Amino acid sequence: MLREATQMVGVVPNAAYRHFADRDELFAAVCTEAMRELAARMAAGVARVRGKYGDAAAARRRLRAIGTAYLEFAHEEPGLFATAFALPQKHAYGAPGDGPGPDPMPLDQLRAALDELVDAGVLDPRRRDGIEYPIWSTVHGLAVLTGQGPLRDVPDATRHHLEKLTRAFIQDGLA
Repeated sequence: MLREATQMVGVVPNAAYRHFADRDELFAAVCTEAMRELAARMAAGVARVRGKYGDAAAARRRLRAIGTAYLEFAHEEPGLFATAFALPQKHAYGAPGDGPGPDPMPLDQLRAALDELVDAGVLDPRRRDGIEYPIWSTVHGLAVLTGQGPLRDVPDATRHHLEKLTRAFIQDGLA
């Protein structure tokens, strides 16, 4: 795998070890970069949403943009998506802001969207604590099922319908 990767970028295999101590460190760096790419796609989706912070309709659209970007990334970049989660212990999934680097990671972005839904009066603050995990599980589960899982061969129209059902399921769960 390392030999193939270094050939793709036009360097000799040993060149990678000038920057990384071993294969595991290199793989961890690749996983982190894949996660950052997912985060960048999600942030770009949110940035396209118009509306002021705290506006209920805009807050809902931002949450939808996060989920849409997540599912699109999984569909368009299945290798990167799988790589992003290949070493889950390399990413922080605990308290907000635990992610490496200055840019918010995907879970932090989801948390921010849910906090805005609370501020906008869409989500009851008593239901906010921890709700990011069932929402993430739902979207991630659909991404895996329709990506490399048993639903990978469904027609695009069916996949889009399942995505629509997932969005409705999440929106109804926030009420």
